[in-house]
Amino acid sequence: MLDEPIAAAVDAEEAALQSPAIRALVRQMRAHDTHGAWEKKSDAEVLKPFIVTKAERRAIPVVGDPDSKVLFRIETYWAAIGMAIEAETGTIASPLLRLSHEGFGRVVLTAGRLILVSKHLRDVHRFGFDSFADMANKTEALVAEGVGMLKRFPDVADA
Repeated sequence: MLDEPIAAAVDAEEAALQSPAIRALVRQMRAHDTHGAWEKKSDAEVLKPFIVTKAERRAIPVVGDPDSKVLFRIETYWAAIGMAIEAETGTIASPLLRLSHEGFGRVVLTAGRLILVSKHLRDVHRFGFDSFADMANKTEALVAEGVGMLKRFPDVADA
């Protein structure tokens, strides 16, 4: 009977990797692979750095500047959200990210004069998700928020 919950969890993770926003993140990550080092890696392997368990998160110190690899993942993640919004609406969504050296900051996704998504960031040293399913749920929610704002205020985005 233990096999059924494990199989369901594996299916949920596989389904998460097929979500449109996660597909956009995969495309963003692979676009940065200019030398083909990740060509033979699966999508799950390419996205593995985005998965940070609670135990791993607790072990990461928040003293000092955030790691450049973490900053790259944050920038890529928000660019993928903008790309997913654009794919759904046809309107370019651009992320603006501002972080302090202490790991706090803000990101806004804009389209024209419209702010689609605004989010405060903290403890970016520990940026990551518990699982692919968690990442897909949170990412799809941010895409839906941005698309909702575009549908609600299309004239502001076109201004």
